[in-house]
Amino acid sequence: MDRGADLDTLARVVGQVRSNIERVIEGKPDVVSAALVVLLAEGHLLIEDVPGVGKTQLAKALARSIDSTVRRIQFTPDLLPSDVTGVSVFNQDSREFEFRPGGVFANIVVGDEINRASPKTQSALLECMEERQVTVDNMTYMLEKPFMVIATQNPIEMEGTYALPEAQRDRFMARVSIGYPVEAAEIAMLDSHTTLNPLDDLEPVTNAGEIRKLTEIVGHVHVSPAVQRYAVALTTATRSSTELHLGASPRATLHLVRAAKAVAAMSSRDYVLPDDVHGLARPVLAHRLLPSVEAAMSGRAATTILDGIVAGVPVPEAGRA
Repeated sequence: MDRGADLDTLARVVGQVRSNIERVIEGKPDVVSAALVVLLAEGHLLIEDVPGVGKTQLAKALARSIDSTVRRIQFTPDLLPSDVTGVSVFNQDSREFEFRPGGVFANIVVGDEINRASPKTQSALLECMEERQVTVDNMTYMLEKPFMVIATQNPIEMEGTYALPEAQRDRFMARVSIGYPVEAAEIAMLDSHTTLNPLDDLEPVTNAGEIRKLTEIVGHVHVSPAVQRYAVALTTATRSSTELHLGASPRATLHLVRAAKAVAAMSSRDYVLPDDVHGLARPVLAHRLLPSVEAAMSGRAATTILDGIVAGVPVPEAGRA
């Protein structure tokens, strides 16, 4: 395997997808990069922010940039689990039950306002996000790769929202917030978005098959024992913190390393640096943490607590070994 040529191919395709998305989401390169990292690391992305900042636009732009199957699920209080996973229906002609796939059967699933659905419906995503399969009436149906859930949610303080359960949050590789645009980007948006929707003209620049090849390239990126120990040290430190009621899970450690491998590949490196792991701590770990009662009452957010924990874990020397 020619690692150099593979990394060049990855950089070219990622650059094309990035440019495509930035035609819709202007002035937010870090958020676009995070979405691409999660895609290449075979994870799922949670986009949390107030209404109107472009959460769904980002999800749709990424989905449209890849020539693959895309489904959108609008999560509402009356949405049923079977709407997500699918349901067995009796066929009068064949006298047999037939499975009708739900909205989750696609390469990229856009879950809009996921925390407006009931916890029961939210939980319908648990199996498919972790195991890439759906079980209905004792029958298991595999989901085709790539499979990525891009979910948007409003802050839980907003009316009509249900907080995602811990098990659900833990299945998202990363959480990002888009934030309000800078003045120049918002003015540019008025020029480009008022006459037409840039999403309408967005054409695919790659396909599902090529994304599968890119995820294989990411899988071969080298992670040294020192970097592995550093990732474990970070998550272990969250579990022993007195300010946290719930620390990061072993799945979080796995997600942290897989995302770091994607970052390294996007930087044309076939090995992970400690800085790759360090830079991903917030988006990969923060949404999984629960502050203790005392920390919450004193106004200490999970991100602030995490920053202090990360600062206290020694960073190993950089290198490929």
